[in-house]
Amino acid sequence: MTKVYFVRHAKPDFSIKDDLIQPLTEEGKNDCRRVTEFLLNRNIIKIFSSPYKRAIDTIKDFADIVGLEINIIEDFRERKIDSIWIEDFDKFAKEQWNNFDYKLSDGESLNEVQKRNITALRHILKENVNENIVIGTHGTALSTIISYFDKDFNYNEFERIKNFMPFVVCISFDGENIIKIEEFTLK
Repeated sequence: MTKVYFVRHAKPDFSIKDDLIQPLTEEGKNDCRRVTEFLLNRNIIKIFSSPYKRAIDTIKDFADIVGLEINIIEDFRERKIDSIWIEDFDKFAKEQWNNFDYKLSDGESLNEVQKRNITALRHILKENVNENIVIGTHGTALSTIISYFDKDFNYNEFERIKNFMPFVVCISFDGENIIKIEEFTLK
């Protein structure tokens, strides 16, 4: 059995509008210790992450303590909404969950996000059979992964977990077949 611990980043500083470099708040930095404590005795052998600073920083303390490198996987990045900041995120998110192909002119649909995340995940599953790994991720990216395996995961479920930061979801696999999904809130 392969266990993948998806770690959704801790609370970011929303005043920084550049998604790639958005840092964690002080609260978020403090919450990273909870992530470390949670992961410490899970026999993790590899760590992967989105290239976004908040995802990397959330798992960096753990990586440093256990002496593992964080392998950056571009395809685990968060969804691109558009080239401009969207003020009414809730309205936009609901529209995307109602239509997985909906996107703004310079953005990605949830279908596109899901496809690239699942492709990257499949590659990692093939290379890490029967191991425990960590993937630093984001709320929407993680939600599209969960919805791929659990068709009951919809907009309401996305809304339910939207403010869980940090948040860990452990998905257990037999090959590429899902065995179970477990959620862990670290507050």
